Amino acid sequence: MIRFVIILPIIFVAWMLLVKIISDVKKANVDWTGVTTIIGFIALAFWLRHVTGTVS
Repeated sequence: MIRFVIILPIIFVAWMLLVKIISDVKKANVDWTGVTTIIGFIALAFWLRHVTGTVS
């Protein structure tokens, strides 16, 4: 019961932050080419780390 009382407000706050971020992104003029490029480079870095087996 104690875990439920602690976890429920954390989930609620995370949900509210997610809704706020989504609404802010919809209102903003975002350069999606830059955002997808950054996400692509991050994904490539994780994939190369996985393929080469190097972990520092």
